[in-house]
This record gives sequence, C-alpha cells and structure tokens, in this order.
Amino acid sequence: MLVIDRAKMQMVAAKDALPGRDEPMPVTEPHFLSGVDLKSPVPAGMEVALFGMGCFWGVERKFWQQDGVWLTMVGYAGGFTPNPTYKETCTQKTGHNEVVRVIYDPAVVSYDALLKLFWENHDPTQGNRQGGDIGSTYRSGIYFFTAEQEAAAFASKAAYAEALAKAGKGPITTEILPAPVFYYAEDYHQQYLAKNPEGYCGLGGTGVTCPIGTGVSV
Repeated sequence: MLVIDRAKMQMVAAKDALPGRDEPMPVTEPHFLSGVDLKSPVPAGMEVALFGMGCFWGVERKFWQQDGVWLTMVGYAGGFTPNPTYKETCTQKTGHNEVVRVIYDPAVVSYDALLKLFWENHDPTQGNRQGGDIGSTYRSGIYFFTAEQEAAAFASKAAYAEALAKAGKGPITTEILPAPVFYYAEDYHQQYLAKNPEGYCGLGGTGVTCPIGTGVSV
C-alpha cells in the first residue's frame, strides 16, 4: 500500500523558499549519446519544448528516443529558488519541477507528436506526485514558448481529458504555463539512463490513447 506524505505534496510559498545562489550550475559534459554541447544554441529551423512528467531520468529517455529530437537535457523549472541543487529540490522547498528541455526539428516531429508522447507516458491526474515519487518536483507540466505551443497544449489537454473521462479516469492536474527559467541539473543527472541502463525509471502511463494528430510542418 502506497503511503502518501501529504506535506510533501504541498507547493512551497515564495516567502518560504530556499534562497539559492547567484552562480549557475556548471555544465561540463556534452550529451552522453550525441556528444553535442548541452548549452548549444538552438539551430535555425528547430524549436524548443519543455515538459515535466515525473522523475526526469525516465522522461528524458522517452524524448531522446523520439525521431526528430536533436538534443535533450534535464533541469529544474517553475520554482522560486535561483540556481537550485538537486538536494535542495528534494526538500520540496524550492518550488521547482523536474523537467526535460527538448530541442526538436518540427519538419520531422510535430509539437503535437511531442504532446502525445507527453500525455501517454505518465499519469497526469495525480497532482504533485507520479506513482511512488511524491512531491511538487514530480508534478505534470507543459511549459510553452509560443502562442502556437500554448494553443496546442490546451487543445491536447481538452482532447485527452475527454478520453480519460470515458475510460473512468480522474481529471487532469497538469499545469500549462509560459516557459519559466530553466536551470540545468547536475552532470550526473544528464542522460542518466544512458549512463546507467538498469537505473530507476518510475514512468507509467494511464493506458489511454491521446487522440491528437502527429502531422509535421513542411
């Protein structure tokens, strides 16, 4: 039986958040699989997406396996503490979510296709948790960079909410917000499951298909 610590599921108030620091997290290693610098500028014609859907180790693997994704990286976003560390986020006192930043080619994979991957590979009805991972750092979130992404995110949420309801599932708790500041996670978290193939992955979907398109731009 899963025992849920309700205190950990409460979002910290800004006034109670940890102070953080001015210095950003050093990022010294390139992408473990591609060798691309994680701080590379976004290539012309490519776009950026940002998602939170539970422990970022398994989430990042889902996205780097997707055709059309050029680069992935994990980090923290949506909180109050500047330049947080992993240890700090685990206290649930920074307000941050574990997120994956995705740079992708919209001529190969559409944003709708990324949204479909997002909805189908976690349970967006659980609030500030994902399975046995408890806390606001594991909340479901879509963080948009453009008006087009915003519209697509809300449309996909509506479509998936209807599909979930028909399947007897609860309401969606996913936050859909303008993309906040992205803070890189420590090097050892980047591409963790490529470095540790037998490592922990707590992802689990609802088993309900998200009925949105996967067309790409031309």
